[in-house]
Amino acid sequence: MASAGGPTQADGPGSAEKLSSSAVNRILMEVLMYLGRTILVFYPVYLTGYLGLSVSWVLLCMVMATWWKKNRQRKDTRFGTAIEFVDNETHVINKELLGGLQMATWVHFNDVEKVDWVNKVLDQAWPFFGMYMEKLLKEKIQPAVRLSNPALRMFSFTKVHFGHKPLRITGIQAYTHEVDQREVVLDMHISYDGDVDIDTVVKLPVTAGVKGLKLEGMLRVILEPLIGEAPLVGGVTFFFIRRPTLQINWTGMTNLLDSPAFSSLSEETIVDIIASLMVLPNRMCIPLVDQVKVDQMRFPLPRGVVRVHLLEARDLVAKDTYMLGLVKGKSDPYTKLRVGNSHFQSKTIKENLNPTWNEVFEFVVHEAPGQELELELFDEDTDKDDPLGVYNLDFGEVKKEKAMDRWFPLEGVQTGEVHLKLQWFSLSTDLSLLSESADGGACAMLAVYLDNASNLPKDHSEFTENQKHGKHSKEARLTRRTPEPNSFVEFSVDKEVQKSKVMFASKNPVWEEGFTFFVHNVKTQQLSLQVKEPDKKTPLGVLNLPLSRLLNTANMSLDQRFMLERSGANSQIKLKATLRVLTKEKPPPKIIPSPPPKINQQNAKANQGSGGSASAAASATASAAASSTPGVSNKKNPAAKASSSNQAADSPLVPNEDYFAQRRGSFVANEALRSPPTPSNMRRYDSHSLLSENSISSSRFDLSDGASYPEALRTHQGSFGEIHMTVRYASLRNKLIVLVNACRNLFPCSESGTDSYVRLYFLPDQTWRHRKTTHVKRKTVNPVFNDKFEFDVPLQEAKTRKLDVSVKNNRMFHTRKRKDIGMVLIDLSQIDLVKGTTEWYELSLPGLKRPS
Repeated sequence: MASAGGPTQADGPGSAEKLSSSAVNRILMEVLMYLGRTILVFYPVYLTGYLGLSVSWVLLCMVMATWWKKNRQRKDTRFGTAIEFVDNETHVINKELLGGLQMATWVHFNDVEKVDWVNKVLDQAWPFFGMYMEKLLKEKIQPAVRLSNPALRMFSFTKVHFGHKPLRITGIQAYTHEVDQREVVLDMHISYDGDVDIDTVVKLPVTAGVKGLKLEGMLRVILEPLIGEAPLVGGVTFFFIRRPTLQINWTGMTNLLDSPAFSSLSEETIVDIIASLMVLPNRMCIPLVDQVKVDQMRFPLPRGVVRVHLLEARDLVAKDTYMLGLVKGKSDPYTKLRVGNSHFQSKTIKENLNPTWNEVFEFVVHEAPGQELELELFDEDTDKDDPLGVYNLDFGEVKKEKAMDRWFPLEGVQTGEVHLKLQWFSLSTDLSLLSESADGGACAMLAVYLDNASNLPKDHSEFTENQKHGKHSKEARLTRRTPEPNSFVEFSVDKEVQKSKVMFASKNPVWEEGFTFFVHNVKTQQLSLQVKEPDKKTPLGVLNLPLSRLLNTANMSLDQRFMLERSGANSQIKLKATLRVLTKEKPPPKIIPSPPPKINQQNAKANQGSGGSASAAASATASAAASSTPGVSNKKNPAAKASSSNQAADSPLVPNEDYFAQRRGSFVANEALRSPPTPSNMRRYDSHSLLSENSISSSRFDLSDGASYPEALRTHQGSFGEIHMTVRYASLRNKLIVLVNACRNLFPCSESGTDSYVRLYFLPDQTWRHRKTTHVKRKTVNPVFNDKFEFDVPLQEAKTRKLDVSVKNNRMFHTRKRKDIGMVLIDLSQIDLVKGTTEWYELSLPGLKRPS
């Protein structure tokens, strides 16, 4: 839906510049240059006529001038390319290698996995897939094509062969933690460059066919709901989030479609057909159990609505030229916006490189992150529109920030930016939030799921004759025999009209399609429905549903069969209408980075007064402790970081002596600087003490005040073990990823080892809801976990937080004793999260009272 309006341009620096002397001088210089170029072009023509020379001299001069200009442009391009290559040699070579090698997706993105085994399965099963498609085309598609048009009654497939090159999956990405626990979401990057060979006969001697097909896109597969019975998955849903790219090699009479004039048109038409079936909001669903509702799988409620304000653009490229390119003009820009299968176009601003539109568009978002706003700018021309740049924006960013107002750089051009204002609206059932928008936008969204119809009349004359002569329906069928009707449904809410697909030759058609409408006034607007035949004006049935009726229903939804008006006596249509209120959400509060912690002077004074030897030991190890704190040591000593990384990669179970020396120095310094523990420091939910400057390990205790460590831990001399972890940030998914790999040399809690597990808190989140734990490894002091945890947090916020890690014993000596074996606090501000780090961390126990 699009509507004009939005904010208007205020009087600012731009308006003052137009009245300034510098602006007037610039305009005068442009006019003089334009006049000079005009005289330079037309004076030779005048001179040739004045001297009585032939027109051929004028044409020759024009040809020479054009050749000189083109040659000069080619030289400038070559010089510019060479200079750019010298300045950015590494970047250019990497870019060309990536484009030339056509590497798979899993090579570029760490979160995408390589799935060679799936491709082997597809390679083995491809001949059987070809057999299935041949049967489908001949038994299902061929009859449907014959019924679609009288001119195609002789249509048939004479050859169906899907070749020997199977579909390839270049990468797959699985989502489990980001989605509901009863579903699994897979994103498959598919690529098909096959030797398909399909021949058809339209009507002898007219033949058509396809020989060669190339298709690329990202297919999302959703396995839901997960159930506790075989086959464990209730259904499979798959669709394209964005429109795929398609290239077709035509044969027969359709060779004309390979010509430049028709190739883009034909491929665009086929992509539109694919989009009507498998591009959001359209989905392909396969229910595996009877209890699953098909309407919820095929058309679930959207995630939300995004209102896009297309405000303005600046510094666009000038595409219009005059006098064979000697005189440069401007551009006539307009914008195309597309989200899935919905697309709009803005108005055209004539001769302006800094256009202002101030138009508003609204889009229904079904998958966020995933769906993107595809924005394209064009220069309007009489023959072919020239591109001015593109930009794609994932709606996941809009959902996270709730509101965005910024300039976005256009891609594919040298200069150009577009100014967008975006607002995220969630869907609510709270009627108190329902209010008309002041800027003309929608206040609610209507979702309609069209299921089926029953007992439709064969045509308009059937029920009119029955009403006129009073014939029984059975008698009417005996007196006149007509074919079954071809029908589709036309929905309308005010001026917005949407149509369903056409179902051929059926009195009980099944559509199973979903539609969405934006509502501006719930009390006055209504949903109008007409069941029609193609190429006929008279409807087979009519239904009017006031939207105010939905306000008084449960969950603002109606799911039932409705009697059709002006139709047969028993003609009904089944649909589900759901109304949702658009609710504007507030942006999340910005996280202000906290200042770096300072050393507690009181603790230092207390340690100085406690004794000469302790003070000397603390001062001697203070510098070593500052450089060996987990997450800080590698920043201070690059050589140690390289040694630690190589050791972790090559032989992670062999400790480095220098590493242990640094860790022991850190432990001694921490014990020297730490104040005696108090009960307030050990409270489970006391965030102040847990985040205080002198709480070295800042851990969460499972027991109340007064609980102590077991006797065996308090009498233990030496290290409590180490933990091997990987911390990195996935920029594409905006998630912090923590891998708990293994532990070594843990404190043995029994003769057979330790039943250990790892607990994580992402500070300052410290509730049970934010608690992350690995599975338990029994009877070993060198457990291997290989557990992965993900935290949904922006990169800038992640750099200001800390990771609290504790290794615990699942079966402790005494129920009143603590389960902690060792703890470590990782300061993420000291780590390059984008590159990531993998290293061993020394475990310690804060507040441990050693027996005297």
